[in-house]
Amino acid sequence: MSYQQLARDIISGVGGRANIISMMHCATRLRFKLKDLTLAQSEQLKAHPGVIMVVISGGQFQVVIGNHVHEVWQEICQQNGSDEQAAPVAKAEKPGHLFNRLIDIISAIFTPFLGVMAGSGILKGLLALSVACGWLRTESGTYQIWFAASDALFYFFPLVLGYTAGKKFGGSPFLTMTIGGALTHPLMIQAFQASTRSDAPLVGFLGIPVTFLNYSSSVIPIIFAAWVSCWLEKQCGKILPAVVKNYFTPLICLMITVPLTFLLIGPAATWLSQGLAHGYQAIYILAPWLAGLVIGGIWQVCVMFGLHWGLVPLMMNNLAVLGYDTLTPLVLPAVMGQVGACLGVMLRTRDAQLKMLAGSGATAGVFGITEPAVYGVTLPHRRPFMFGCIGGALGSAVTGFCGVSAYSFGLVSIFSLAQFIPPSGIDISVWGAGLGTLLALLVGCLLTLIAGLPNGAVSAAKKEASPAERPSASSSCVTPAEVENHDTLLAPLSGTVLALDKVADPTFASGLLGMGAAILPHDNYLLAPFHGEVASLFATRHAIGLLSRSGIEVLIHVGIDTVKLNGQHFIAHVKPGDTIKPGDLLLEFDRQAIKNAGYDLTTPVIISNSDDYAAVATLANGERIHAGAPFLGVQP
Repeated sequence: MSYQQLARDIISGVGGRANIISMMHCATRLRFKLKDLTLAQSEQLKAHPGVIMVVISGGQFQVVIGNHVHEVWQEICQQNGSDEQAAPVAKAEKPGHLFNRLIDIISAIFTPFLGVMAGSGILKGLLALSVACGWLRTESGTYQIWFAASDALFYFFPLVLGYTAGKKFGGSPFLTMTIGGALTHPLMIQAFQASTRSDAPLVGFLGIPVTFLNYSSSVIPIIFAAWVSCWLEKQCGKILPAVVKNYFTPLICLMITVPLTFLLIGPAATWLSQGLAHGYQAIYILAPWLAGLVIGGIWQVCVMFGLHWGLVPLMMNNLAVLGYDTLTPLVLPAVMGQVGACLGVMLRTRDAQLKMLAGSGATAGVFGITEPAVYGVTLPHRRPFMFGCIGGALGSAVTGFCGVSAYSFGLVSIFSLAQFIPPSGIDISVWGAGLGTLLALLVGCLLTLIAGLPNGAVSAAKKEASPAERPSASSSCVTPAEVENHDTLLAPLSGTVLALDKVADPTFASGLLGMGAAILPHDNYLLAPFHGEVASLFATRHAIGLLSRSGIEVLIHVGIDTVKLNGQHFIAHVKPGDTIKPGDLLLEFDRQAIKNAGYDLTTPVIISNSDDYAAVATLANGERIHAGAPFLGVQP
């Protein structure tokens, strides 16, 4: 894969460098904050072979890349002239509604260190497994060194969160990291330990009593403290002269924010943390199986829209307050349910391209990366995704019923089973976690094998007709009655008909964007295939979206990779919102010039909402078709 070209295409697809407010990435997605979402070309990016899916959620424009996201992010940063996770701010960001802002803040703070957090969590789990199996002793130097490596991130969470929160809130990240360091300073830890004794003297700041707490591994206090520090830093920047503000701004922020955190912010945030942890635990204790049923069933839906970030701080908070978390184990079966559905697709389909996608998606899912499986395989075919969610719900219900807890945090994957081992050793809850995980995988796989891929999902394949059966040019004319049939699409081009899986673009050939067929044009005109309206028109005029009167959504993409022509050789005769009737001229293009430029003119005609229909069939009786002849049939 050419990361340079992919990076250029993504920058262009989000509206150019000037439209980027900030950018970061998580395990599989590039997450953009854009000045103007209307400038982004989401359909163009979705059609790109290097992009799995585009999601707009939580105020973010998310481009799902897969396992190579870090390399693509690095290339985009290099092309933007920045080695940071944020592009230069071109204009002040407009605040969205509260929920979107909350999700955006949480994801921005936690995503930068997701990888090292996953690695640390897995190492913790492997150490627990080694102790339970008698391979290591906690007194050994080997264990202690590896434990320090696995625990450092979690123990010094306030420093790491201070840095990322400072960047998100628009202040100096090193200043907010220093505040986090103060919370975990040995003197403050000693003061907390001393305050737990009954004869401990009262300690105060300027005569005000201080309540010392253990802030190591805490999550919420430093986030609030970072916000206060960044706000104070901005006020100082407005008031102080430029000649002194570089020195006095950090001084004022430290002198005010650190004592304020120990006196007010820290205790209040800690009590809030404890309230959230104990409140969740009280709900979980009432019906752990029901909690599993809900979380396992909706988790992947939340991941699709980035809403799962709202639960990540709760998981971390449970670990910091309770020492364990019961929410993380409920997620593992949800992940494995989609893996099972992917395996079911791989075993059932005869399509080589889909089989390959399903196999790679299942492999990535085992290691906790479900986006390739969901966006590339299960969601486009709808039923496998639903069966994966059903498997996840049942598996998580079993996991909840068995009272499984996680004792460290990390990316949920097959390795998480080691993180569910209690300090006392392997018990029945660990076996319950394994049973729930296996049940989710089997249910997702078996249901998909039985009913996951209906015949209608592959109905675009057609048998070749004999030459005698091929219609002549005169017989291809369509009657008014056929034009009024809203379940029939007329050919928008004259040319050679190709099955969709023969298109030299895996995004179209796999059926990811919908079912249909393709035409290799013999002339320069793209005509309307039905009564309806123009739903969208790409800025580069190489592709157009149409909506029929009966609700059929159609994407017509003239040529492969012709977006790179940037509109050259294309003329649009309609605009979005225009009403169309069969035979109206939509686009005009210079077929020879495009061919001379080295581009494949094969034109996919896709039913974007084909999942809403029982079948999509090719009506052309031969290899050649004339514009206006019946081309695709849609069965409700």
